[in-house]
Amino acid sequence: MRWTYSCPRCHGTLNPENSVILVAEHAGKSVLVGLNPEPGVYTMHTPGEVTIRPGSRWELRCPLCRADLRSDLNEDLAHLDMICGGEPHRVYFSRVAGEQATFVLTAEGLLHDHGIHKDQYIEDLVHKSFL
Repeated sequence: MRWTYSCPRCHGTLNPENSVILVAEHAGKSVLVGLNPEPGVYTMHTPGEVTIRPGSRWELRCPLCRADLRSDLNEDLAHLDMICGGEPHRVYFSRVAGEQATFVLTAEGLLHDHGIHKDQYIEDLVHKSFL
């Protein structure tokens, strides 16, 4: 299956190949990271000199327009737009290192949720986006 991700602000494509490319910032460092485009797969490519400490919160930005990708639903979630099967979706995912929580939403509501940490975000997603 092919997923095409874009920035919610500039609509630029963020995964021209096999990774979703984002700017990650933490503790004064700014690096490009590559995330696996498949929802629920949590592999990430980082520069070798970067250590990502579990539990650290990273600022995620669009590499094209530098927009902050933080979600309004919860400060620990980031969001991107996604096209899959010709249909538009919104994807929310944790920006806390080591957390596994991903949500794929359509205009009708929650389509898929993934990850062992998803339960701590479900209430925010349901209450703030659908009520």
